[in-house]
Order: sequence, then structure tokens, then C-alpha cells
Amino acid sequence: MFAKWPSARVRALSVAASSILAAPAARAQEAVPVPMPEIVVQGQSQKQPTAKKSVSKPAKTAAAKSQITKTNAPKTPPPLSDGSSVSLSAIDGYVAKESFAATKTNTPLIEVPQSISTVTRKQIEDRAPQNLSDAIQYVPGIRTNLSGYDPRFDTFNIRGFDATYTGIYRDGLRQMSSGFGQFRTEPYGLDSITILRGPTASLYGSSNAGGIVDMYSKRPTETPFRELEVQIGNYDRYQGNFDFSGPTTLGDNVLYRFTGLVRDSDTELMGTPDDRLYLAPAVTFKFDPNTKLTILGEYMDATTGANTAWYNDYSSGHAHRTNIWSGDPNFQLFDQTQERIGYEFEHRFNDIFTFRQKARYSHLSSTGRYIDIVDEIEPDIWSRANGIVISDVNNFVADNQLEARFSTGPLKHVALAGVDVAYVWYKEGMGFGEPIEDGGIVPPLVNYNYGQTHIPAPAIQTVTHQDQILTGTYLQDQIKLDRWVLTLGGRHDWVTTDTDTDGDDLKQSDADWTGRAGLTYLFDSGFAPYIAYGTGFVANSGTDFITGKPFNASKSESKEVGFKYFVPGYNASISSAVFDIQQTDGVQDQCADINGVTQCGSVQTGVLRSRGFEIEGTTTLDNGLSLLASYSYVDMRIEDNANGNEGNVLSSIPFNTASFWGDYTLRSGPAAGLGFGLGVRYIGSSFGNDENTFKNAGHTLFDMESHYDLARLDPTLRGARLQLNINNIADKRVDVCSSDYCYLDQGRTVIGSLRYRW
Repeated sequence: MFAKWPSARVRALSVAASSILAAPAARAQEAVPVPMPEIVVQGQSQKQPTAKKSVSKPAKTAAAKSQITKTNAPKTPPPLSDGSSVSLSAIDGYVAKESFAATKTNTPLIEVPQSISTVTRKQIEDRAPQNLSDAIQYVPGIRTNLSGYDPRFDTFNIRGFDATYTGIYRDGLRQMSSGFGQFRTEPYGLDSITILRGPTASLYGSSNAGGIVDMYSKRPTETPFRELEVQIGNYDRYQGNFDFSGPTTLGDNVLYRFTGLVRDSDTELMGTPDDRLYLAPAVTFKFDPNTKLTILGEYMDATTGANTAWYNDYSSGHAHRTNIWSGDPNFQLFDQTQERIGYEFEHRFNDIFTFRQKARYSHLSSTGRYIDIVDEIEPDIWSRANGIVISDVNNFVADNQLEARFSTGPLKHVALAGVDVAYVWYKEGMGFGEPIEDGGIVPPLVNYNYGQTHIPAPAIQTVTHQDQILTGTYLQDQIKLDRWVLTLGGRHDWVTTDTDTDGDDLKQSDADWTGRAGLTYLFDSGFAPYIAYGTGFVANSGTDFITGKPFNASKSESKEVGFKYFVPGYNASISSAVFDIQQTDGVQDQCADINGVTQCGSVQTGVLRSRGFEIEGTTTLDNGLSLLASYSYVDMRIEDNANGNEGNVLSSIPFNTASFWGDYTLRSGPAAGLGFGLGVRYIGSSFGNDENTFKNAGHTLFDMESHYDLARLDPTLRGARLQLNINNIADKRVDVCSSDYCYLDQGRTVIGSLRYRW
């Protein structure tokens, strides 16, 4: 995985040096009509007598299920939404039954003609993920950790397309970034995550061809909720969490939530911490039954290492990871602070019209200092160079929506019209020291005998400023006739980008139409087949580092056939899809020999095509058993590019992936309150480069969890829970090679926690 920067003038010392800067390869959501008290229940102990039931009861019969799915517009106006990408009243354990993300309206999942997965709060609590990649690694169609173990960024593909820069959304709004300045995600601050597979540009504008990930922040709750938690893990990990919510002293119409954590931790890499301070305040004002405003804030200060790469040997003709870490603990820092402030406003005019507006301003500032091995001078002696990268990113995003629910004869409509805008402006600077072979500021590395305890940073040599404005208008209509549901949508986007690199100014403009059409049929049995077609586009900023030409916009076309099945009488669902996605003018990272020096940067690849199949099942039963299971087949091909790789498989994308997670809690007997969880993740073999000359081996990883409700031991301990999570139980260390550079994936992690809720 190599660095992707917005200009061809970025200097690269070597393949290894470029790998240090490897920002991940390649360059929801709103309110749903559910009562606010339901939010708390997602996080509260079911044993608390004051807590309301958090979950909606499953349909008991096929007839009842049919009645639910055939109801489109309620006879009475729905309650105001809670802003979530999934209605929390429609979440029961691991199973989600509604989605706001897919249509920006409150729609039963069975009626949405698209492949969708939801990582619920219950799943997050059971698996205890430490970042976004951890949270979504059991989702079908997703390939995580493309750069191996990398605490700096979340890198992942959806259906083979890199989603790191163009596929991450927060509360329905795009999370914009720069090449090295990417907003980090704290899973403890989330209530759920929705994954939409396939192009979503008809609603979300410029976005990834494979799909998007939308993260739903915790919101204030009407029911008082309090939580404290301490965690201890391997690598001297110590963390404290808190989460408080409920009405304020101003009354039940003003609600608050305050979530946060502090962490002090080392990692498996020398001199690489994983420290964090996270604070997320929120307040909701309920002005009247028809009007509500929620304000969401966030502050994070995170420190880790800037170099997570290993020295690669190319003597065999392709990359081979050695056991030599290319960094230096004396010059290994990546410090980032980020802030967000935003709001969500909703007003219902009458039974037909509802207006929603959401907006957010975000800022991050990061500095990375690193040492990198440039070359091996002689056996066990390497020349090294130091580097620095600074990023300052600002962005503002807003979305305005008007929803109308009405009928025209036998047709029932849920129509949506919207206008959104996104503006990102950033400055990114880089500096590189000269390779040193025989002493000096950065001495050679000899048998891991690291250099001075103080190494000065090089001067900034290249500075890039970029401003980008994206504006879009969209229309959508969900039309229901008896058992048929037709979803139609269209959108037009305008994008302007101004990039200045060391005084060399480049202006770009893009505009495009996108749309989608999907048809679903609802059977009484809870089975719903669908067919869908959609188009998408991504506005690419910057220039090709080989040709110097500005990037064209990437365009995509998708065809999908699938089904959803909600089992009558059980809290269980199965979904599956067959898909075919073609993208033209995609941007990928690549290395090339330029004037005798191997350099890496971004290039326009031509045509990529992803075809495959996926299936997923989820359930949470009354007997204490919860299950997730999925399988994906993805055939990601390079159909046309300038390097003669036509017909080859895109590197690091396996054909086959599968996962299983199960959690079981004993409900009776002497061990009542004791629970166990087991997870299995299979990642099939993939190619390590686009030339397909060598492979990443397929491998299987095992995860586990155990927990105990201490109230079963002593009733005075009601609300207290012990939990142990172990990921990669066998501590299997796996090489991950992508774009002809090899990384090392994460080993075993162990986290024990004690949580108390009241």
C-alpha cells in the first residue's frame, strides 16, 4: 500500500520510504421515527427493572409479518426521528429490521432493493472492537487491514473497491479528508454502523463504487443511563470509559449525553503507543411534539507511531517482507487532534411533509515524524532517512431534505427531495532528509542498534493546498402497490477542485448525473426478492504522478439481484445478493521507475470490474443465543490499464472470505449469567501485486469472548459485568502484500473489562 498524494510533485525516496507515508490505498444516518427512550435500552442491562424494553417484538406469524411489510405510510404521523441510520426500535440484539441509510427515509429493510448489513450496538459490545476496521471485519464483502497492522488509519475495501477516502460517512454526512489527514473513529462513541454495498451516488453524491460505511453516533436518551468501565489489556493497555445520558435539570424536553474515554497503551511495535483522549458531548432540545434539534460534538487527541512498515527485499523479483522493522523508536510519532461540531434539526409540518437539516464542521491537525530504511548498504547495515508529514484539514458538510408521504390512487409514495453541500480545504506539507550511509544526523542501522535519542526533523519541502466544493441535488420516490415496491432515484452533482502544490496551481471541474432503480416483491412468508440497477461517480482530485495529467472523475455502473428473508416468528434474517460492478477511470496507488528511481504515487487505472456473490445471516433468540454468519465471493479484475495487467486480479483482494460469530449466555442453572463467544474469520488467498506474480496465503483467525453478570453472584452487584475478549487467539502473524509491498498483520490482543451500569 503506497502513499496517495494530491500532486505528482510529491518526492519519494524509495519503495520503502513511500510505504511509510501509506495513507490507505486510493484516495446514515438521519432521523428515524422512533421514540427516544428506545435508545437507552441498546446499552442497558436487561436486568434493570426501570429500563424499558429496547427491542421490537418479532412478528409471530406469517400473516402478521405480511401486515407489517405491506404498511407504507402510517395512519398517524410517526414520532420524530432520533437521527440514526437504523431505527433503534427496530434493532433486536444482532438483528436490524429497518434502515434510514439506504433511502434517507425510515424504511423496513425488507423493502430496500440493496445489500445492507448493520453492526448493532450489541455486536459492538460483545466483540469490543478498538477501531472501525475491527468493527466491520465480520461483514460480508469487506476486506480490512490492507496495510497490515496500522493504528493510524482504517483501511478497507467494499466489494473490492477501496473505500478509505470515499466510503466513510458519519451520521449520514460524508467524512472528508486529505491524503494523510484522516479522521479517526472511536467505536465506543457509536451506537451502530450501517454498510451499504453497491453505488450510493444517487443519494450521497461522489462516493465509492463498492459502497459506503455510515457510523451512527450515540444520542441523548429520555431514560437515565449511566455507565463506567475500566479495561486492561496486553501491551500495557489501560483504558477508562464513561457514558452518561438522560434529562437535564431543565426538564424532560432538554436531554444530554456525555461519552468519553482515556487510554494509555503500547502496541506490538517498538516505540509505538496507542494513546487516546475522547470526549463526545450531545444535547437534544424537544421544542414541541413536531420539532427537535440535536447538537453533537466530539474531541479526540490520539498519539501513535508514524511508521508501521517493514523493510522489503526484492531480490526474488517481487516484494518479500523481512523481519527488519524500518522505523526507529527514537523518531516515531504520529500525533493527531480532531474536533467536530454539528446539528440535526427536524420539523414535521403535518401528516405529509417533514423537513430535516443536518450540518457538521470538522477539523483535524496531525504531525507524523518517522525514520525509514532506504537501502541495504551491505549485509545487516542499512542506510536510513528521516521524514515529516503535517496535515491541517477543515471540512463543512450539510444536507437538507424534504420528505412527503402521500397516495395517488392505489399507489403509496414516500418521496424525498434534497440539496447537500460539502466543502473541504486542507494544507499538507512533507519533508525528507537525505539518506545517510556513514554517520551523520541519521546513522546507519546496524543489527537493530538504533541511533541517537534525539533526531531533528527535516524541513518541510513540499506544501499542497487544496479546496474542493461538492454540491448536489437529488430526488427519490418509493412507490408501493400492493406487494410491489419500486424505488427510483436521481441526482446531479457539481464538483470544483483547486490544488496548489508549491505554487503550481491546478483547477478541475466535474459534473455528472447518477441514478438508481430497484424493484422488490413482498411475499407473505417474509421472503422478498429484488432487482436493482445503479450508477455512481467519484470526483478525483490531483494528478497522475507518472503522466502529470489531472485525474478524470471515476464512473461506475452496478447490476444486482438478491433477496431478504425475515423468518416469521423468529428474530432472524437472511440476505443474499449477486452483483456486477464496473468502474472506469479508477484511481489506484502504483510504483514506477522514474529516471532510475523507484517512486510511488497515484495513477488512473482504466477499468476495474467486480463480480461476485454474498450471503449473510443474523439472529438473536430468546434462549440467549446470538449468531452472525457470512460468506463472500469477489472476483475483482483489471479490465484495462496502462501497465498491461488486463485480465489480472487486483492485488490483496481474495476471492473467498467467510466469517462466523456466536455468543451464548446461560439463562438458568448454577452458571446462569455466564456467557461465551467464539468467532472465526477466513480470508482466502490473494495476489500480492497487480502483475499476479505471487500470492498472499489464505488463513483462518479465531476470536473469543467470555462474560459474566455479577448480579448472579450477588444481587447488590446488579449492573456489573466482567468481560474478556481475545482476538487472533493463536497469535497467527500473517503477511499482507498489496501493490507489491508487504506488511505484517496484527497479532493477538487481549482485553479484560469491568463495566458497571445503573
